[in-house]
Amino acid sequence: MRSRAFFIAASALLLAACGFGGGPTISAEDRAAGAEAHPQLLAEFGGEYRGEEAAYLRRLGSQFAKAADLDGQCTFTLVNSDVVNAFAVPGCYIYVTRGLMGIVNSEAELGAVLAHEVGHIVGKHSQRQQRRSLWRTLGVIAVQVLTGSERLSQIAGAAAGYFTLRYSRGQEYQADDLGLKFLRAAGYDPYASVDMLEALGRQEQYMVRTRGRDQARSIPEWARTHPLTENRMQRAREGAAATGVQPDRLPEHELRYIAEVDGLLYGDDPEQGFVIGRAFAHPVMRIAFEAPAGFTLTNSPQAILIEGPDGMRGEFGGGAMPPGGLEAYTATALRQLLGDAPVEQGVVEAVRVNGLPALITQATVAAQQGSVALSIAAYGAGPDAYHFIMLSSPEAAAPPALAQLFASFRLIDEAEARSLRPRVIDSLRAAPGDTVQTLAARMAGDNKLEHFLMLNGRRADQPIRPGEPVKLVTWAAGRT
Repeated sequence: MRSRAFFIAASALLLAACGFGGGPTISAEDRAAGAEAHPQLLAEFGGEYRGEEAAYLRRLGSQFAKAADLDGQCTFTLVNSDVVNAFAVPGCYIYVTRGLMGIVNSEAELGAVLAHEVGHIVGKHSQRQQRRSLWRTLGVIAVQVLTGSERLSQIAGAAAGYFTLRYSRGQEYQADDLGLKFLRAAGYDPYASVDMLEALGRQEQYMVRTRGRDQARSIPEWARTHPLTENRMQRAREGAAATGVQPDRLPEHELRYIAEVDGLLYGDDPEQGFVIGRAFAHPVMRIAFEAPAGFTLTNSPQAILIEGPDGMRGEFGGGAMPPGGLEAYTATALRQLLGDAPVEQGVVEAVRVNGLPALITQATVAAQQGSVALSIAAYGAGPDAYHFIMLSSPEAAAPPALAQLFASFRLIDEAEARSLRPRVIDSLRAAPGDTVQTLAARMAGDNKLEHFLMLNGRRADQPIRPGEPVKLVTWAAGRT
């Protein structure tokens, strides 16, 4: 989070699928919709990660677009998020997070991800769920007011049911089958699709073992697009065997891939602060807060996106303190969020939170189909101000949870700020005498051995060969 931002629900857009008529051709309408959604989506989900890794992803993706007869029609973007995911939106805009790029171990494995997403495009997977209540669609109001874009508003309205999207089993299977076809057509080992699914499984299991099942389940809903099942993995094995290609006969390009990800940022971007489970801390702004159980946080360049129980949604952001103090700051937040939408202001309470002046404001927003409860907590920290804006159903039992969230905002000292350091992937060749244990000991952070094994797809009893490429996660400042 670099600066003040207000709640825009581009999240609804990211899981929209493509629908085409008559074949794998991107319609002008879908292309325009994807192009319009693209900057909004990136703004909410981490921004674009630039550099050689992004160029590499584009080059690799173009091979699978060509294999699907979509040559030159798709846009591939590396997203600056540590959440492990890949997804596609209308117009054949395909996204891979750097979190996913960090856990796979070959060019062919990453190719299997890209081929699968192209499969969703070619498969015309447009079936969607509908939202279950009005107040989960407030992003439509925000989009209409903030952008003035009728088309984007239409997309947001039509996509209002996509937030809890799960592709159907049949759609996932079809995307797997098409992806395998495109992987093979591009000249890669079809068994890489199995390796890719196994890498996703290892990462999920690692999270359960090291962070607990509850935190592992707290991955944002937008990341839950491709649930792993043993049936799906078995189908991938059978599909690879059915191609007639023997294992390891076609290239996976492990060495090239490991070299490409050397230096890739791992975990949170320090410019956006660090999300650790339900806690957020920013080493430059010297601020932190922790959400209650049942909440999830998603980092982005503009704001920390917050999801709570019963569909509660909102953000944490900040900016300069205006001359009018917290009252003026809160009024600006409301105006930029809702414009001229009718707002009924309720209780306003001036309090101190962990030594800081704060203003808690309750309001109700009128909408055509009902009303929405709006809670704002604004804090003063010298020349800067910070805020939570939370939207919820008037009927939801939100106040206790929101009070706990609002009470958690605090400043952090220099020692805590210094402990928040960026990490990167460090690719190297094993030296004579290196073992799993000695290499794992060089990993940054906790759970060193388990993390090393997950990252490299290894077993603890599997010996390290001299010269073998491996990935470590090290503190950025400590790299040589």
